[in-house]
Amino acid sequence: MKPDTKPDLLAQAGIRPGQSLELLKELHILTREGKLNQDSRRKLKQVHHLFQFIEKLLNELPEGRGATLADHGAGKSYLGFIIYDLFFRELPEGRIFGIETRTELVDQSTRLAQRLGFERMAFLNLSVAESVHSAELPDQIDVVTALHACDTATDDAIAFGLRKRAKFMALVPCCQAEVAACLRGSKALALARTPLAELWRHPLHTRELGSQITNVLRCLYLEASGYQVTVTELVGWEHSLKNELIIARYTGQKKRSAAERLRHLLEEFGLESLIGVRFQL
Repeated sequence: MKPDTKPDLLAQAGIRPGQSLELLKELHILTREGKLNQDSRRKLKQVHHLFQFIEKLLNELPEGRGATLADHGAGKSYLGFIIYDLFFRELPEGRIFGIETRTELVDQSTRLAQRLGFERMAFLNLSVAESVHSAELPDQIDVVTALHACDTATDDAIAFGLRKRAKFMALVPCCQAEVAACLRGSKALALARTPLAELWRHPLHTRELGSQITNVLRCLYLEASGYQVTVTELVGWEHSLKNELIIARYTGQKKRSAAERLRHLLEEFGLESLIGVRFQL
């Protein structure tokens, strides 16, 4: 075995004992010779770190029934394949659905799952919004994930989770542009003559503030919909600027105060157009 393929070095990269090396080669995390692909280590670190959070959620589900997980904006399905390999593969039941709009990636993932014998993985050529009403998915999904689903795709993943009565959601938002565009359009008139208007006077600050507000609104919406919400870092900032991980656990206790604060923020920042579109209040 070559020096850089020793078990301790693989472990340092987050590769667990028993993990499918064939899968890691197919995902180009390992080279064909079994060496670590340096270009993919950052992606692997993010996916493995997110898996650690998701594994805890999966373990909280009741035993005796196969878990279901939907991965939105799946791309090459790094996350879905890793979750299946490390959690679902040894279980008698349970299914993972990868949802992706690019046909070539759906076909590629389907072929890979067949080669690896990952029989309980399915890949659907749908947008996140389309998946909410698709008959190709079961009525209930236990866990909803969305890793770097762009702009409003994260909101669509939340809508999907609410419709499917998800027990858990794990979301890493990306490129939140909708609220920033609304701020530029409305200038948040209620605050325009206050010092707070300085928060979005410069375009860069508008974009950053828009991202911050977007995720705050999402958390309030989840709380208003009966979820307990935790917000944390996914990985260190040196690995990704899109670093916010939102974990939601369904409790069934809808918080009226969260709904009221959500509506107040939308009104204060001139974002009422999102009521009924993104936020069903």
